[in-house]
Amino acid sequence: MSRIALVDDDRNILTSVAITLEAEGFEVETYSDGQAALDGFGGTFPDMAVFDIKMPRMDGIDLLQRVRQLSSMPVIFLTSKDDEIDEVLGLRMGADDYVKKPFSQRLLVERIRALLRRKEAMESGEVGDTEESKIIVRGELSMDPMRHSVSWKGKDVTLTVTEFLLLQALAQRPGFVKSRDQLMDVAYGDQVYVDDRTIDSHIKRLRKKLRNADSEFSSIETLYGIGYRYNEE
Repeated sequence: MSRIALVDDDRNILTSVAITLEAEGFEVETYSDGQAALDGFGGTFPDMAVFDIKMPRMDGIDLLQRVRQLSSMPVIFLTSKDDEIDEVLGLRMGADDYVKKPFSQRLLVERIRALLRRKEAMESGEVGDTEESKIIVRGELSMDPMRHSVSWKGKDVTLTVTEFLLLQALAQRPGFVKSRDQLMDVAYGDQVYVDDRTIDSHIKRLRKKLRNADSEFSSIETLYGIGYRYNEE
């Protein structure tokens, strides 16, 4: 049974979403602000979490920063309606996805299941001896999908589930272009819709992490209006 943490200062959202997720078979922990969640996690993180952004004491952005120092668990942000700043900032800080308020609880459940499927497949090795499970070495890049590990020039790079899947999709076929639609399917599956800006924000975050390991990293190329490709160096 997967553990899901819900963090939101709106008691009605906590109660209704918790009931829905429990009915879907999840174990649910609820917290009314970021500090309460961080205290509740201790050193044991849930399988994934849903954070509201605007909360008292510690907001969702600050909470995510603290969590990312210790865990790569998938995180979905709940953002205010039409607040693009929240969405982009959240994704750049390392969130895996976002859902706008007011939201469909069915949509939220689908987003949660999509991220959990990919996380569990990578961690358990259930993908088997497939192309997606093989170690990838592309120049200075090394990826081990079975261990969810990435290194560049021998330096470990910590990626979220979504970032890992995007990099894996690009690195598997260097030189070939992946459209944003293709990358959406890789990261979320064809049953969950996200917009182009979501993929672009994940790629920016991915590049930033690799440039932290090597300031000259330039292997992920943007083809404007088309998509992205990985150029082996």
